[in-house]
Amino acid sequence: MMTGFIPGVDIPVSRIFLGTGSLPENTDEWLSSMLEMGVNAIDTARVYQGSEEAIGRWLKHTGAREKVVILSKCCHPFGPIRRVNARAMREDLHRTLEALGTGHVDLYLLHRDDVHTGVGEIMETFQEMKERGQVRAFGVSNWTHRRIAEAQAYAGAHLLTPLSASSPNFSLAEQIRDPWGGGCVTLTGKSEEEARKWYRSSQLPVIAYSALGRGLLSGKMKSSDRDRASDFLDRFAMRAYDCPDNFERLRRCEEVAEAHHMTVPQIATAYLFHQGFNMFAVVSTFRVQRMEENLQALGCTLTQEECRYMDLSSDTL
Repeated sequence: MMTGFIPGVDIPVSRIFLGTGSLPENTDEWLSSMLEMGVNAIDTARVYQGSEEAIGRWLKHTGAREKVVILSKCCHPFGPIRRVNARAMREDLHRTLEALGTGHVDLYLLHRDDVHTGVGEIMETFQEMKERGQVRAFGVSNWTHRRIAEAQAYAGAHLLTPLSASSPNFSLAEQIRDPWGGGCVTLTGKSEEEARKWYRSSQLPVIAYSALGRGLLSGKMKSSDRDRASDFLDRFAMRAYDCPDNFERLRRCEEVAEAHHMTVPQIATAYLFHQGFNMFAVVSTFRVQRMEENLQALGCTLTQEECRYMDLSSDTL
């Protein structure tokens, strides 16, 4: 199992985070099975109803707290109401620690951004949480690289701990529209080349969500299924990924997968780890076998030509 290090987190972190936005009925067995195969990083959030509580019960039953890295997120908007401020950060952290039944969160992220809130207020509040021992490391989700750079500069100028990670959308499939609204940030598409260069240069850990295009690249559908894509994808995935170019990416991924004797999700996962980022990826699956396959993908070597072919940067292998 490949692992990496996230500044401030005490133990090596599996390159795959288990997404818990939805949960199976046998949550305890599911979480234990994932940990046994080496997935020690769990992605949750205050807004994932029941997730933190279920993880807390599992931790209590198994005593696995010191073996896992828990990532949780705060300050998700309430409809149009933005909640990125010190008060909401503190309130959400209190509820998160109570739900998890633990004294600290290993990695605590803001779920969204609000540019009307200065980075100083955010970084000072994170520092306060860290000094109290409530969080080990902190970062952001759905922030632009420019806003992250501003926060890091503030931390440096005021001798504060910098952000340890960022969680934007990233996958082989291009996110052509914000699936949920409310300021989701992606690293996909030609317009985000500057952001990708920044992450390659800074090597700030990237924890990519919707790493398999919210199901488009999960293997449950084929490129020839575009006319009935809504049979396989939910409305958020349809909004974000339903376009001819993404089905061409899927077709090319199928081609490369066949050449490697691997599955589409394996190749799509391997693609993430060939982009020059300090990459971690959030994967949501109830099937232990599927996670095992995703882990095997971490050992797959793709050529630059294959990656460029799949993401439509080139038409030749």
